[in-house]
Amino acid sequence: MLYYIFKYLQQVFDFPGAGIFEYISFRAGAAVITSLVISLLFGKQLINYLKKKQVGESIRDLGLDGQMEKQGTPTMGGLIILGAILVPTLLFAKLDNIYIIMIIITTVWLGMFGFIDDYIKVFKKDKHGLAGRFKILGQVMLGIFIGSMMYFNSNIVIREKVLETSFIESMPDKFNKINTTPILFSPEVTKSTKTTIPFVKNNEFDYSVFLTWLGEGFGKWTFLIFIPAVILIITAVSNGANLTDGMDGLATGTSAIIGATLAVFAYVSGNIFFANYLNIMYIPDTGELVVFISAFVGACIGFLWYNSYPAQVFMGDTGSLALGGIIAVFAIMLRKELLIPIFCGIFLAESLSVVMQVSWFKITKRKYGAGRRIFRMSPLHHHYQVLGYAEPKIVLRFFIVGIVLAVFTVITLKIR
Repeated sequence: MLYYIFKYLQQVFDFPGAGIFEYISFRAGAAVITSLVISLLFGKQLINYLKKKQVGESIRDLGLDGQMEKQGTPTMGGLIILGAILVPTLLFAKLDNIYIIMIIITTVWLGMFGFIDDYIKVFKKDKHGLAGRFKILGQVMLGIFIGSMMYFNSNIVIREKVLETSFIESMPDKFNKINTTPILFSPEVTKSTKTTIPFVKNNEFDYSVFLTWLGEGFGKWTFLIFIPAVILIITAVSNGANLTDGMDGLATGTSAIIGATLAVFAYVSGNIFFANYLNIMYIPDTGELVVFISAFVGACIGFLWYNSYPAQVFMGDTGSLALGGIIAVFAIMLRKELLIPIFCGIFLAESLSVVMQVSWFKITKRKYGAGRRIFRMSPLHHHYQVLGYAEPKIVLRFFIVGIVLAVFTVITLKIR
């Protein structure tokens, strides 16, 4: 909203300094500061309100050290995160940008499902919350929406790489025309289902390749592959974040690290000069997403102020489902979904630990009559807790691993 106000002031009144709102870097910085202020100032008020209403977490005794001390800690703190994301986005982002519209819908949609789950647990005293099938339904519906928008919406396009041979031929002989060959972008925009493959030169992959066996005109059926892939990614990452939210600050800090990584990719993918220099896919209008993801990082860091050990508030499913979904949709819009196993490595490890534990228990129970376990307890963070590691140490070490994965993800821009 402020973007449009200051744009009007600049165009009509030539208001001094109003032009600064044209810069994504300024608006991203303003979004970070605003989200931090909202989290820190209003977070405490919400915590006090939740305590007054006795909106406390019901803890299941798993025999873990210090676990039952968390009984009654206010939950539904994800409302702090959602507010600190949405308010700065509405203030500083271009609200007619298709990517901003999609990511706002993602935030509100999954936040709503998470809120319903927490509401049932807290106010209806049903520890199971919203049935799992309804959560999955919400994620699938979001996947259908995002996949359809990415595939059918005419505003979601890329600029294809082209080789300017005439420009190369005009270069002086003293230049090495092979090593200095520029990668430029076509002035025409293109609808495409291409995505990025890490570690591969000219690293673009089109989902339509799976349908070449259909013969001529196979491309028009690509949505049959693309949309289910989007559904799978959103469901997996959203649930991965939900599973990671089992220790004070773990999901919050991990999400902030991932958000900072995605901010780098959004900035370079939406900037034609950086995209040209790095020889990566140029996606017009995605630079605006830097404003949103900056608010996302600020909201996570601000919430971490109250969620770090010992936590004064838990985010609940209101926060965790939304955080995972935002990360997944953001990566899909930037066409970096194949990098998710790297920068979301913590979420992946947590999810795999649960899948492996449950699968192996069922297999061995069927085979030997008694189930056996791979880990002492799953998700993975509880395994280390059973081994005797203190909760703050586990969380901090997971953060370190997350930072290493984030750095590695960013350098895939050059490692091919």
